[in-house]
Amino acid sequence: MSNDTNTNIEEEAIIAMLMMRAKALGEKNAKDALSYEAADSIEFSLAPPLVYKGKDEAGLQSWFDTWEGPIGGDVRDAKLTIGGDVAFWSGLLRMTGTKTDGTEVDLWFRQTLGLVKQGGRWLVAHQHASVPFSMDGSGRALFDLQP
Repeated sequence: MSNDTNTNIEEEAIIAMLMMRAKALGEKNAKDALSYEAADSIEFSLAPPLVYKGKDEAGLQSWFDTWEGPIGGDVRDAKLTIGGDVAFWSGLLRMTGTKTDGTEVDLWFRQTLGLVKQGGRWLVAHQHASVPFSMDGSGRALFDLQP
């Protein structure tokens, strides 16, 4: 088996995992979503605090419970780089839906995922999500940008 074939097999496995993870996130299923994360995962989320360590099923489900119906989404400019048992994915993500207070969400943000292969499975070991902020001194987060 050539390296290209191995890379294609690994790429297919990673994309399949990311699609199943995205489905669980959209369906607001914290247990399933976290099943695609390493036990010692690190997350730099859009929400405070500065860093989350490990899996927090109750916290994720609490956030899911602030949404009415499913969480929608879209991906642009996705890029996957694989090297042995590690890989990283980056792209622009769109999150859409309605919060339980009636707020309509339509937000594009940046995301990078660090992936590791453990026990034959690809898992998310590191996540970083962010939005740009205004560099005019106001420090205002820019939630209205689109690709």
